[in-house]
Amino acid sequence: MTMQDNDPPLMRVSKLSHMYGDRIGCRDVSFDLYPGEVLAVVGESGSGKTTLLNCVSARLQSSAGTISYRMRDGRMQDLNALSEAERRFLMRTDWGFVHQNPADGLRMNVSAGANVGERLMAVGQRHYGRIRETADDWLGRVEIGHDRIDDRPGTFSGGMRQRLQIARNLVTGPRLVFMDEPTGGLDVSVQARLLDLLRGLVDDLGLSAIVVTHDLAVARLLSQRMMVMKDGQVIETGLTDRVLDDPQAPYTQLLVSSILQV
Repeated sequence: MTMQDNDPPLMRVSKLSHMYGDRIGCRDVSFDLYPGEVLAVVGESGSGKTTLLNCVSARLQSSAGTISYRMRDGRMQDLNALSEAERRFLMRTDWGFVHQNPADGLRMNVSAGANVGERLMAVGQRHYGRIRETADDWLGRVEIGHDRIDDRPGTFSGGMRQRLQIARNLVTGPRLVFMDEPTGGLDVSVQARLLDLLRGLVDDLGLSAIVVTHDLAVARLLSQRMMVMKDGQVIETGLTDRVLDDPQAPYTQLLVSSILQV
């Protein structure tokens, strides 16, 4: 799914900044994210991409600027005006967050099925049989065998843990998913399998996503649009293929050429 010219944005970010004391995390970042669109945010370590992701996902309070999100009733809501309870509910229902380290997004001391079912219970589901059935279905969708539903994540491989984290996030039907280096730390063959799975789920579910990555191949495979960050600022933005095939900013040219020379 791709954005339509006449679609209102799902999220609007305007002049967003965050400071760590006198150090810039990100500065004057603005963009619109549309329904069904995947935006990749790329740059080297320290470029500000993770700070940006944490701000727009309401995990970090911005120092300046506005972040507006289109609620299910169609109204644009200023995220900074939400109460803590409202933010938590949004995170459990309409949003997902896929961490680089799956252990940060899973409860390691409960079973795979409970990890998925717990999020259903958080939105009010109480029928054990239906919760377990839905969890079992989602484990299958992320290629985890049905016989592993009662196993704890500690018994899973890194790739399986990441797929379990994805199932936990998507089971409530969110409209927007934030991903922080979703393939980081995985072997190349495991990365490829996970990326194929992610691309299929994003397309099938019509998800919007913001993906932070230093891997330009991940950005090309998953996203329609890309922002390149350096020193906390966006230095280039555009359609992903255009930015990668014909980079305009010298820094982007350097990033792309360094990958091609590997």
